[in-house]
Amino acid sequence: MLKLASYFESLAEDGAVRCNLCPHRCKIKKGGAGLCLIRKNIDGRLYQTSYGEVTSVNIDPIEKKPLYHFYPTSKILSIGTNGCNLKCEFCQNYTISTQETFREEVSISDLVNLAKKHNSIGIAYTYNEPTIWFEYVLDCGKAFRDNGLKNVVVSNGNINKEPLLELIKVIDAANIDLKGFTDEFYKWVKGDLETVKNTIKTLFENNIHTEVTFLLIPNRNDNIDDFRRMCKFLKDISVDIPLHISRYFPTYKCTELPTSIEKMIEFYKEAKIYLNYVYLGNVNAGDNGNSYCPDCGNLLIKRDGYYTEVINKRDFCEKCSKKLYFQL
Repeated sequence: MLKLASYFESLAEDGAVRCNLCPHRCKIKKGGAGLCLIRKNIDGRLYQTSYGEVTSVNIDPIEKKPLYHFYPTSKILSIGTNGCNLKCEFCQNYTISTQETFREEVSISDLVNLAKKHNSIGIAYTYNEPTIWFEYVLDCGKAFRDNGLKNVVVSNGNINKEPLLELIKVIDAANIDLKGFTDEFYKWVKGDLETVKNTIKTLFENNIHTEVTFLLIPNRNDNIDDFRRMCKFLKDISVDIPLHISRYFPTYKCTELPTSIEKMIEFYKEAKIYLNYVYLGNVNAGDNGNSYCPDCGNLLIKRDGYYTEVINKRDFCEKCSKKLYFQL
């Protein structure tokens, strides 16, 4: 379904337009599309071409996003469409992010009803990059909020400040994929590090529950000094931002060997120097999926895969009374 896009300007030459949604600021000729695939120039105007059209609909555990500190043990309706504004050679969802596939039209009211039917806390915009679906996420987000339901974005954070501030008005929680911490790495994935850093900072400062994921890829973003700088950056925003360090496995165009368990543990220990809440993903290596009180070490939440048991049922530690970064 077509929807006139937000954040674009018409250019003088030959009906071209410039999209101002993300840092690419794509100049798009008539009949062309932006880097994201789904924002297209039709007769000199920019349109969102997958409005209300989904490639994937599931009911997921909130921990799968991953969000470990936002209503743990809950279920959330999760949807995605086509396209992405990065070009990651290690993309796990490349079948929908790098090409246009079959999409099924779904109304916002149907999604609200589906969420309520399955006792979902709300909706997660995920699987592909949700910010390029801006107009639908915004409209859907308003409807879900009006129905007392939550909105979650799982994003690469590559969005300009003005549209981000508009989107924040309907968002309750976000997991931002901080893919590396050098300009060189972000050049490889066709993104902009400073924009992603600004997104994380802006979300947290606007009281959006924020967690961060870092996929550790051998020979690509596994320099411990760069990672240390990343942890310090997050600490400067808040020592309480949960960091999920995920294990890489070969996929799509990336053929590096899987990240070693030893490397995962090394980076986990380094992150714990700076941050209160650090978790390992895609790996079974001890108790580093559990949540503990950063002051007294009291076990707060026990996790085994997607099995989650909330032991400390308040947003403060029931043993030492420390205020915790949780929404329960």
